[in-house]
Amino acid sequence: MIIDLHNHTPLCHHAKGSMQSFVEQAVARKIDVFGFSDHAPMRFDEAYRMDFGEMQGYEQEVLLLRENHRDAIKILLAYEVDFLEGYIDESVLKRDVDYFIGSVHFLGKWGFDNPEFIGEYTHHDIDVIWQHYFDAIEALAQSRLFEVVGHLDLIKIFNYLPKKDIRSIAQKAIKAIKKADMVVEINAAGLRKPVKEQYPGDVLMELLAQSDIPITFGSDAHSIDQIGFCQEEIRQVAKRYGYKKCALFEKREREMVNF
Repeated sequence: MIIDLHNHTPLCHHAKGSMQSFVEQAVARKIDVFGFSDHAPMRFDEAYRMDFGEMQGYEQEVLLLRENHRDAIKILLAYEVDFLEGYIDESVLKRDVDYFIGSVHFLGKWGFDNPEFIGEYTHHDIDVIWQHYFDAIEALAQSRLFEVVGHLDLIKIFNYLPKKDIRSIAQKAIKAIKKADMVVEINAAGLRKPVKEQYPGDVLMELLAQSDIPITFGSDAHSIDQIGFCQEEIRQVAKRYGYKKCALFEKREREMVNF
């Protein structure tokens, strides 16, 4: 099966293409299970996410597309939720969805993956930045609010890499993910970013495999041409580390399937 659980919509204000066209492209790319997981609303960085009042319409459209295309593809409903202390909204977490992706896009109020703020990297020790990031991933896992960890090593996006061994920086986060029984996505978006590598990279993939942490797949599409982006490449990454099954979800219940 071809699984793609991380995809956005124009509601986030930085994706292009109708939801209908996304589904049509997913069918054309022979994707079997396609998840809409747009950026959940929160009272911060509101220009890059849907409003609270748009959640119901978003969910209704996903469910309508699910019904209309049920013979061609399985469509799942989800949100990508920013793990940011003080801003995670309970009204989002109560939505009736198939899964939640928990992601870290901010260190404090610094949107470290936004090219507008790339200059901030030069003002800090890169090892400290990486440690703060993985401390946040550890806290995300400990919260037990989500099913999936989004783009595990997003902090590498602009190719600012640590001097320390990534294993020592990420080990506590990996242990927390394992303890929380979470899934980690293999996210293709890094292959189209300056780092030119999937999330997570090979060192972390090795740690995940050693810890027997389950995986799933996501293209993190923000446009039609990104649907199923490098799907074969990221499947091969998983196979290289011994994975044969990946996760999908229904009503927040996990199912492992062959890929």
